[in-house]
Formats: sequence, structure tokens, C-alpha cells
Amino acid sequence: MSNLSDNALGFVQIQSRDSVAATGNRLESLLKSGGVTLFARIDFSGDAARAGLTLHPETLFIFGNPKAGTPLMVARPSVGLDLPFKALLWEDADGHSWAAYNDPGYIVRRHDLPPRFAANLTAAVSLIERACHE
Repeated sequence: MSNLSDNALGFVQIQSRDSVAATGNRLESLLKSGGVTLFARIDFSGDAARAGLTLHPETLFIFGNPKAGTPLMVARPSVGLDLPFKALLWEDADGHSWAAYNDPGYIVRRHDLPPRFAANLTAAVSLIERACHE
């Protein structure tokens, strides 16, 4: 499985071994078992279909843990633009499934936070990676 990190754009992209639906279900389960709040699961492809359009499977997860995110928002309220954390799952034209998320280091740099704050977001990254590889 290939990984792509685009530090210039501030996101990380990883390939999933399963479909978008299976990866999304696994991510949701991991979030719940980890005590992370899932605020929304947005099915872009379903929304497109309801509008009479076609889109490969694509789902956005918005989730977070106030214990991890609040210290960042206290230090820099602008970080609320990037939190709660998000993971985008999609299928490409070749049928491969992918996940992308904002690089925690990028979020920290973008909001001029001390580098130590990136650690507050690593648990989210771990859950996304597990959902793609388990």
C-alpha cells in the first residue's frame, strides 16, 4: 500500500486495503471504542446520487476528543478552523480506496502553535491508519 504525504498542501493520503464502506465502518468502530466523538459521517456520493449525479464512494468523517483539541483551541482559537479532526475516504477511478487527513504538524504550523501540540492529534492519525490497514 502506498502512502503520500504532501507537506506543501498539509495533508497525508494513505491507501486502504478495503472498500470505502468497510474502511469507514472500521473507522467508526475504532472511534467509538476509543471514546472519540463522531460528530458527522457525510456520504458525499449518496448526496450526489440524490441530486442525480454520479460520484465514486466518498465519505467525510468529522470527529474529535475535547481533551485533545481544547488545549489547542485555548492556545490559538483559530485552530477551530481545522478542528474537529477530519478524515476523507474515497474510491479512485481504478477502484482503490484512500484516506486523507490534515497533517498534525501542518495544523500546528498553520496556527503558530508550539510543536508539542501535534501530539494531541496523533491518536486520531493512529485510528485512521488502523482503519485502513487492519
